[in-house]
Amino acid sequence: MRVALVLSEVLQGLRRNISMVISVILVTFVSLTFVGSAVLMQSQVSNIRDYWEQRSQVAIYMCAEGSSASTCVDGVATEEQIESVTAALEGETLAPLIQTYSFDSQEVSLEKFLQQYPEYEGAVDAAQMNATFWINLKDQTKTDVIYEAFSDTNGIHEVKDQLKYLDPLFQTLTVATYIAIGVAVLMLIAAVLLIATTIRLSAYARRKEIGIMRLVGASNRFIQTPFILEGVVSALIGTLLAGVAVVLGVKFGVEGYLRQRLNLGGEWITVNDALLVVPVLIGIGVVLSAFSAGFAIRRWLRT
Repeated sequence: MRVALVLSEVLQGLRRNISMVISVILVTFVSLTFVGSAVLMQSQVSNIRDYWEQRSQVAIYMCAEGSSASTCVDGVATEEQIESVTAALEGETLAPLIQTYSFDSQEVSLEKFLQQYPEYEGAVDAAQMNATFWINLKDQTKTDVIYEAFSDTNGIHEVKDQLKYLDPLFQTLTVATYIAIGVAVLMLIAAVLLIATTIRLSAYARRKEIGIMRLVGASNRFIQTPFILEGVVSALIGTLLAGVAVVLGVKFGVEGYLRQRLNLGGEWITVNDALLVVPVLIGIGVVLSAFSAGFAIRRWLRT
């Protein structure tokens, strides 16, 4: 197979269908930019979740003055009730699940509260603060065990998992990722159909040439190769543009802007992470375009 002849056929086909080629480039560019963004967004969400899972705590709030829970009818938690919780945390059932735990008395809780909200100094006293156990679990998926062990215990006002406060944030980010993936899939389907249409139009415009090639004994592989390469070249240009857009988005959008203004916890994705995604985008673009173009030209040649 003469490489120079094949390449000349490819260039000729690209020139004849320049408007369709530009459309393929743009659709591929947009769709794969969404794919890359979705992959990096999911990676960022995972980093944030891992960070907070390692640091989040389960809090056991003991009854304080004014607590309205049904387990606090006897008023402020007694020393015996506090010791009972300590014994349970150090017992054979819960101790294997706990990495570390600490206890804040009502006085310590008041001190921490006033450090955060100094304007309330003099307005609250220690009796109104909840003595609190702070528990770090080895496995954050076991928080329900702590809740079930203490939720209905006299002297305990409430059991709270701090990680659940972040669930709305994680859910929002995950939904945004799914939306990006959905848009990317729709755009990829559009790109595949557009490539197939472009190849069929190109084949129709060169139908006399194809007929002559068949008469002189050219193989189907020789005839198909230029058309497949047309689709691959068009998609490859769009893919490379998508890769550049993803890298620049991380460079200036994440490293240059978000990292300086937001502290969500966890490591931010970097340009190196984006560069790892680029080969995946190139692979997706090349494979889909080659498949679409090959399928379209084979069907056209059979008609």
